[in-house]
Amino acid sequence: MNQRPQPDTALTVPSLHRWNAVLWVLLGVVPPALAVADAPGATRYPVLGLLAVLALSYGAVGLFPGNAVLRPRSYLYVLAVGLGTMSYLLDGSAALFVVTLPHFWIYTTSARGAITLSGLAAAGVVAGNVVRQGWDGEFFTGNVIFTLIGYAAGVLIGLGVRHITEDADERACRLGAELEEARLRLIEAHHRQGAADERERLAREIHDTLAQGFASIIVLAEAARSGLETDPGRSGKHLLAIENTARENLAEARVLVGSAPRSGVAAGSVADTLRRTLRRFTEDTGTGVTAELPDVTCDQQTRIALLRCTQESLANIRKHAAASTVEVVLTAQPYGIELEITDDGAGFVTEDSHGFGLHGMRKRLAELGGELTVTSSVGDGTRVLAMIPTDGQG
Repeated sequence: MNQRPQPDTALTVPSLHRWNAVLWVLLGVVPPALAVADAPGATRYPVLGLLAVLALSYGAVGLFPGNAVLRPRSYLYVLAVGLGTMSYLLDGSAALFVVTLPHFWIYTTSARGAITLSGLAAAGVVAGNVVRQGWDGEFFTGNVIFTLIGYAAGVLIGLGVRHITEDADERACRLGAELEEARLRLIEAHHRQGAADERERLAREIHDTLAQGFASIIVLAEAARSGLETDPGRSGKHLLAIENTARENLAEARVLVGSAPRSGVAAGSVADTLRRTLRRFTEDTGTGVTAELPDVTCDQQTRIALLRCTQESLANIRKHAAASTVEVVLTAQPYGIELEITDDGAGFVTEDSHGFGLHGMRKRLAELGGELTVTSSVGDGTRVLAMIPTDGQG
């Protein structure tokens, strides 16, 4: 398993590092500079020069993290030597060491490296203090004690912060993995839903086109066969209707397999489209149809939806209603287009109807923001009202 590379600089949290730089300058660099302001040149100039070297090194690491000469680890060695030298030049340099301790944890990638390098710096500060005091002087001065306490506290605090940071990184990795897994599951669910929606669309199209056409062919074939001897002329008309229906079914099949325009509906106004459908229904069944079909303006999707609703309603009337008359009314309302289909047939109990046809009609209209209302009772016929909202065209 590939592990994430550890950053070689502390530039991953810019705001934190800016504040650390400000505090380091104010509490670490400025006090010793002020302390030697009135000191003799032999002390003032070396101290100010050393502080300038440390400040420039720190700035170079922060501004140019990819510098090949002064890398973060090289800066820490310079810092350790500089702190030891400062301890030799100036009393009270332990304060600078304590303020500088965060650098050893920021610019290393492991706790061991931070402990080792900060320990090296602490040893340098102690050694510088001993050399300045003289080997015959007191070893455990306040400066040495403060340095050792600061080093121990820095190790404890650094280990605690590093542990908290590593735990946070680990939780972030786990959360990232969980989010990625959830994203993949969501993509898979979308794919499955897309496949299910496509299957439902194909089932609805087949039911509204091919299935209805085959049902019409069966009815016409039975009528043609029964009239071959008694009424050959009428049987011929039925055979012609069968041929036309078969051609239409073939065209619809080509649409479904993608070798014809997607709509599968001839161009023209919705009124003309519905008139052709009603005329075919009358020729096939002999049922009387009255229609009010004014020319209304609508887009292709709306025209197809109204046609499919009409075809499904007429198919239900042919198969179940045994109606003698059918009335079809198309109306352009301010809020949309309404199509009302009424028959005087047997009717049915709407609550008991769970067929695919009505469900497909409702789904098709819902996709366009419309709705379907079916009113019927046994013996009183059926009323189907389809409404599709428009943009005020009519």
